[in-house]
Amino acid sequence: MELCELLQAVRDNPGSVVVPATWGQGRAGFGGLVAALVFESMRAKVPDGRPLRSLAITFVGPLALDTPASFEAEVLREGKAVSQMLGRVMQDGQVVTIVQGSFGAPRSSVVDVAAEPAPSMPPVEACQELPYVPGVTPEFTRYLAMRWGIGGLPFTGNRSREMGGWVRQRGEVPREPMTEAHLLALVDAWPPAVLPHLKSFAPGSSLTWTIEFIQPLPDLDSHDWCMYRAVIEHARDGYGHCAAALWTPAGELVALSRQTVTVFG
Repeated sequence: MELCELLQAVRDNPGSVVVPATWGQGRAGFGGLVAALVFESMRAKVPDGRPLRSLAITFVGPLALDTPASFEAEVLREGKAVSQMLGRVMQDGQVVTIVQGSFGAPRSSVVDVAAEPAPSMPPVEACQELPYVPGVTPEFTRYLAMRWGIGGLPFTGNRSREMGGWVRQRGEVPREPMTEAHLLALVDAWPPAVLPHLKSFAPGSSLTWTIEFIQPLPDLDSHDWCMYRAVIEHARDGYGHCAAALWTPAGELVALSRQTVTVFG
């Protein structure tokens, strides 16, 4: 199932969505997809004109693949401009993921500060792509393509504090406007920025994730490459703290991301 098909599935029946094994990340469902599906269940309960400003995501446990899960959304508070939402994923009576979301309408303000410039990045054509290799790379990478322009690939002993490049959906997917749901998948497609420091395989995953969106979203569609860069701010004792951002091909800021990641090596 393509990303667009799973997003439609959660719109049609959020109480029972099956994430297929092709969207796996190890034995669990890909976290970026899980966040995207929770967002869709939230958005259905938010008034029009209140775009997503931020999500705070905690991955409580792994989402089992090929098993029905329930994507729930609750309105915590609805003010004049901001809706505060709570989303959760339930499976077999257990909480899998918790998401707190803030959706806010624009308001007039004298404060207007431009984003810092995007980083210098080699062109897409000059960057090495992580191939989808069954049984070697995560299963979900059959749907998402990443090309490295900064730092090293996972498990190569590259000690750079930075990692990034270009990302988009892989293959001939339907052309449709890029939404926050698509962007959640693109941002989380990248492995934890600490993994290139390792010289041999060891598992790593996101523990918590916060992401903020620049509204209104720039004009992008599902065929566009986006530029991504992550920076390791600190790592020790099996935990890493990484800040990242996503830009359009023209260098327009799209999203700001921060993760606490675990690494078992």
